[in-house]
Amino acid sequence: MEAILSRATPMLVPQCGQLQSRGMATLKEIRIRLKSVTNIQKITKSMKMVSAAKYARAERELKPARSYGMGAKAFYEKVEVAQDETKPNHLMVAMSSDRGLCGGIHSAVIKYIKAKMEEEGSSDDTRIIVVGDKGKAILQRTLSKNIIHSFSDYGKRPPIFADAALVANTILDTDFKYDRATLVFNTFKSVISYNTTELPLFSPSAIEGSTKFNLYDSLDEDVLRCYNEFSLASLVMFAMKEGACSEQSSRMTAMDAASKNAGEMIDKLTLTFNRTRQAVITRELIEIISGAAAL
Repeated sequence: MEAILSRATPMLVPQCGQLQSRGMATLKEIRIRLKSVTNIQKITKSMKMVSAAKYARAERELKPARSYGMGAKAFYEKVEVAQDETKPNHLMVAMSSDRGLCGGIHSAVIKYIKAKMEEEGSSDDTRIIVVGDKGKAILQRTLSKNIIHSFSDYGKRPPIFADAALVANTILDTDFKYDRATLVFNTFKSVISYNTTELPLFSPSAIEGSTKFNLYDSLDEDVLRCYNEFSLASLVMFAMKEGACSEQSSRMTAMDAASKNAGEMIDKLTLTFNRTRQAVITRELIEIISGAAAL
């Protein structure tokens, strides 16, 4: 009988010890998770405040920048310039940035470009110029052969006209002989919404071939070339400002949603922590009372 009890005693002690350590480990894991989620919530709240300040500045800068884009569009509309959709060589300019944590604002531009290429049928005659590393990273997965130029280190500071002029010069000096060009970007609509739109980019030959170009009889070749370069830079600047404002508003909305989700997770973890701690205390009291009753 004593031999049987001596063999049974070592089996009972580890089981009780494992049950207690398992409960304490669960409490420790919940406490660590609760602390990490609380720290994440502090970060998301700080990023929301920073994005709100940057969004206010981007919205102020967007209003004067729209006059550049609207003025260039008005000239092309009055001249009635049109692109020949039947010609194959197509150049697309995607406007994104280097920064993330702003919802699906970058993927919306890439999805628009992919849908446009699928609609046209063949992607062999389409080339893409990407502004921003986020858009480039998405396009490289499936359309790496179509990318002819990309710009990095963009989006960390507000866009200026020099950035737009650099992109415009790259479009004008590209080796790809395109018949038509399209600028794809996000247009700011409200704090919680934006639209992915496109703008046609015209070459000097397309402007000269328009129906009402003869109304401007005082325009020579140099004046037309200079105006086309300036209007192209103005349109790119307009797209950059629209994209920057949309990005900041989307980031502010995303960080607000992340803060709310973290708050809900903190409430659930706090409730789980309190229930687990109460269960551990209750179990220990039952063991103490059972031991005292056995004596």
